[in-house]
Parts: sequence; structure tokens; C-alpha cells
Amino acid sequence: MEKFLDIQGTAVAAYAGTQLVSIVGIKSIRTATATGVTTLIQYIDGTTTTITTAASVAFDVQTTLQGHVKAALETSWTNPIYVCTLPKAITSIVNA
Repeated sequence: MEKFLDIQGTAVAAYAGTQLVSIVGIKSIRTATATGVTTLIQYIDGTTTTITTAASVAFDVQTTLQGHVKAALETSWTNPIYVCTLPKAITSIVNA
């Protein structure tokens, strides 16, 4: 079953204001420092989704994403998209 986070926020040059991000096959979600601007969602297939935001406070973007993934996985299989927001302004979301 495919599941996605629909990460919503304010549109900017590199972010349309809404982005679907797969939560299938997540290996880890991490931020390098407590005040980092980049949060990585790493997948078992070797790809990474990079979410760039305003500076985190005490890993708040990472922990919020982890909570949203948990909540999304707890929803019924008939709800493949889980709408969520992050505590900091998003500048870009890129999957590579």
C-alpha cells in the first residue's frame, strides 16, 4: 500500500506550497544539528528526499515529520494521503 505525506505550506520559488512525499520504504529521518535547515528522509532504495526549511529549534522539523509518518501509517488503507504541515517555513523539497 502506497502512503504519502502531503506537506503543505506557503509557496516560494522552489516549492509550490504542497508536495507529496512517499513514506513507503523510509529507512531514516534525520537532521544534522538541532538548528539545521536540512532534514533528510532516506529510503531503503538509496534515494533521499531533502526538505529545506527555516532553521530548526531542538530538531522540531525532524520530530514533527516522524510524528506525521507515524500518524499516516496508523490511518486506514483507504486514506493514502496524509495532509500535514511543518513548524518552520519550507524553502524546497527535492527527491534524488
